[in-house]
Amino acid sequence: MTGHMACFSRRYQQRGFTLIELMVVLAIMAVLATAAMPLRELSVKREKEHELRIALRQIRNAIDAYKQAVDDGRIEKKEDESGYPPALEDLVRGVPDIKSAEPKNIYFLRRLPRDPMFEDLDVAGIEQTPAAETWGLRSYESSAENPREGDDVFDVYSLSEATGLNGIEYSEW
Repeated sequence: MTGHMACFSRRYQQRGFTLIELMVVLAIMAVLATAAMPLRELSVKREKEHELRIALRQIRNAIDAYKQAVDDGRIEKKEDESGYPPALEDLVRGVPDIKSAEPKNIYFLRRLPRDPMFEDLDVAGIEQTPAAETWGLRSYESSAENPREGDDVFDVYSLSEATGLNGIEYSEW
């Protein structure tokens, strides 16, 4: 019985981890954390690229809907105009529907999405640059290879000079 008590008391005294065991666990955790960081950065970049695709699609669909409304005679167009919106903000502010019996506006976007790749000075969660200024604008009269602003907004592109995961610069999406 004394042998059993001695074994029990020895086992009872050896609680906890040795310094070597703790160091091994810390080393393993450090290796895992180091391996996980690039994966996290890749995941964040992939998410921003997804947001960029969605924002470009929303704006381009709204521009096309505006042009269709002009072609349908619902929006007033002067002879020398292309039929595309004069500014991105017009898609949100709305324009008068000249075919409507009552005065009402046609709206193409609820809000103008920001370019997720635009590097903005963020102070306490407040975006400093208006959404319309985060995009590059291409007029109807400019080429796709050399986009320039003009009297209308035919297309938008990212102002970011970074390259996407697919190897194409964001400005060319």
